[in-house]
Amino acid sequence: MGSFIIEGGHPLRGTIRPQGAKNEALQVICATLLTSEAVTIHNIPDIRDVNNLIQLLRDIGVKVSRSGNTYTFQADTLNLDYLESDEFVQKCTELRGSVMMIGPLLARMGKAIITKPGGDKIGRRRLDTHFLGFQKLGAKFNHVPGRDVYEISATRLKGTYMLLDEASVTGTANIVMAAVFAKGTTTIYNAACEPYLQQLCLLLNQMGAKISGIASNLLTIEGVSTLHGAEHTILPDMIEVGSFIGMAAMCGDGIRIQNASVENLGIIPEAFRRLGVKVKVEGDDLFIPRQRHYEIQSFIDGTIMTLADAPWPGLTPDLLSVLIVVATQARGSVLFHQKMFESRLFFVDKLIDMGAQIILCDPHRAVVVGHDRKICLRGGRMTSPDIRAGIALLIAAMSASGTSRIDNIEQIDRGYEDIEGRLNALGAKITRSDK
Repeated sequence: MGSFIIEGGHPLRGTIRPQGAKNEALQVICATLLTSEAVTIHNIPDIRDVNNLIQLLRDIGVKVSRSGNTYTFQADTLNLDYLESDEFVQKCTELRGSVMMIGPLLARMGKAIITKPGGDKIGRRRLDTHFLGFQKLGAKFNHVPGRDVYEISATRLKGTYMLLDEASVTGTANIVMAAVFAKGTTTIYNAACEPYLQQLCLLLNQMGAKISGIASNLLTIEGVSTLHGAEHTILPDMIEVGSFIGMAAMCGDGIRIQNASVENLGIIPEAFRRLGVKVKVEGDDLFIPRQRHYEIQSFIDGTIMTLADAPWPGLTPDLLSVLIVVATQARGSVLFHQKMFESRLFFVDKLIDMGAQIILCDPHRAVVVGHDRKICLRGGRMTSPDIRAGIALLIAAMSASGTSRIDNIEQIDRGYEDIEGRLNALGAKITRSDK
């Protein structure tokens, strides 16, 4: 298990460029299974979760070639026997992104296997939306108790109207990819509409699909018989952009985030502004100047600021951990309400050990009373429980006095490419250790 050794208190300055979006990459890579022709994807991030998914595609017979961050996938010969093997099932349990292979395999091959996928340990992440969507399209499920998997099959999926029980991003992506080959028209209401889902739909349309309503929560898909090859470029990762804003607020001496795709960031910059952080838009860059003090806003009626996650275009839950860390050194108090996952706030115990003033009200709510930089966080030893808490703890450690150690950094590697190298180039002092 790897660790980061962080010497806190070093100011960061300079320019950093965000990697390609992890969540988009997982979706569009799975979409390459829908055609036998080559699909080229640019700006794929070199991170653990994406690399594991690419290897999984290789295992099932997809031809993969790479040139830097550009990959070409060709799924012209798939190993159907391997798709039903125990080895494949085991690998799927270790990677949450593998669940988005189900829709394409069901649409193209007429069958797939669903097992409980891996990923962050942040509470229940049910697959009901996926199941219900596939069933609406005419798929049949067969539970195999001994293997704890579901076999799913359909001779030919049929278009239909469906109202999703929640605006699940992976659920919407999976259903859309299954519906592109369904006979007739599929209408999905309460669909997720975040930029990465929009990107998936745009790629599918390039490949020959007929999807309308993109960027709304009402998608209409006219089924087609085949898809062809295409070329696609992945957006910058909005979660990484938000992470860099948080780093710049806590320990920056002027940070420029280059090519941030500002139009696709939604409410993220405004969420940091509500904590008093100055975020300047300069073309397609963001510049966060050095701030000795930043003050949390109040609502118009003077009540305490509340930041809560919500489906797009609301605030992504993936950035609440970073916002909590930033709030620890703000002037004022703020309530964070994490609605979507019941275990994601438990990492605040580590921040409390570092000297932060945080009241964990329940698994979903925490009140942060900012230090206004009058009390510096203390370095310490901690373990990364998931990707987003891991990067939040790294930000806290960089701003803290003394030296910190973060164990289980494989979690951070799942979502952030060469993070220590890129931050050290800005002035951080982070060392990777395998001891």
